[in-house]
Amino acid sequence: MRAKRSDYTHLMSLPALGLFCTFFIYPLVRGVGMSMTDWDGMGEATYVGLANFARFFQDPRAMGDIRTTLIFAVGSTLLLNFMGLIYALLMEKPFHGRSLARVIIYLPAIISPLIMGYIWYFLLQPGRGFLYHAMGFLGTTFPLGNWMSDYPTTMAVLIFVNVWQFAGMTMIIYLAGLKGIPVDLKEAAVIDGATSWQRFVRLTLPLLMPAIRINVVTNIIGSLSVFDVIMSLTEGGPGYATESLSIYILRMCYGSRTGYSTAVAMILFFIILLPVLISIRLTKVKE
Repeated sequence: MRAKRSDYTHLMSLPALGLFCTFFIYPLVRGVGMSMTDWDGMGEATYVGLANFARFFQDPRAMGDIRTTLIFAVGSTLLLNFMGLIYALLMEKPFHGRSLARVIIYLPAIISPLIMGYIWYFLLQPGRGFLYHAMGFLGTTFPLGNWMSDYPTTMAVLIFVNVWQFAGMTMIIYLAGLKGIPVDLKEAAVIDGATSWQRFVRLTLPLLMPAIRINVVTNIIGSLSVFDVIMSLTEGGPGYATESLSIYILRMCYGSRTGYSTAVAMILFFIILLPVLISIRLTKVKE
């Protein structure tokens, strides 16, 4: 009877397995095959082997896109987790209006990144943005100047907008992790004379590792596949200076280079997979 019940429970996983194979394994296998062709999206496809991958690593524009994507991902992931943790620690403490403050912090995350990017563009647009005219009216100079012509400033603005929008999402996960820390452990640490910093480093931070792992992984995936905020703020410009790999893939696909763009998508898949596996390994907690 136990064996039959075990077999039955295994059968219950078949629908999920079927969906996983249909929407992940099958497209992945088809993508690998398509990446080794010169298909233009319309005509017949010709097998070219690894030529698309070799062409990618020989393209200076693609190498610049990798640099931009990695800079954005590292900056966004670090700042998102830092700001999310700070917000969570502040929002955990009881004070009047705490629920409203949480809603205000989280609210930008429910808005489309594309729309949010356009809002910030209208605010920060050099020479014509709202903040430019507002500071001119007050007799001060716009501090960012023509930020779109300076690569470091442009990247800083892109990372700032992304962190401002999604810090509330990381805050929610950290708040859930803080709620899961037993109160008796905190009280025992206070009785033992541990300072606030010692309690944070030796108690709170280790017990937050599951939340840290979730936030780091999701932030890495979202930041490495960034598209919306860059497209709305800079469209990858000036030139292709701030173009991400996702935008590069889209432009290659619509440029009748579907096979090549699929090869780049495979490369992006492994670029995302590697740091995700490393972060999971580093944040793995032993009982």
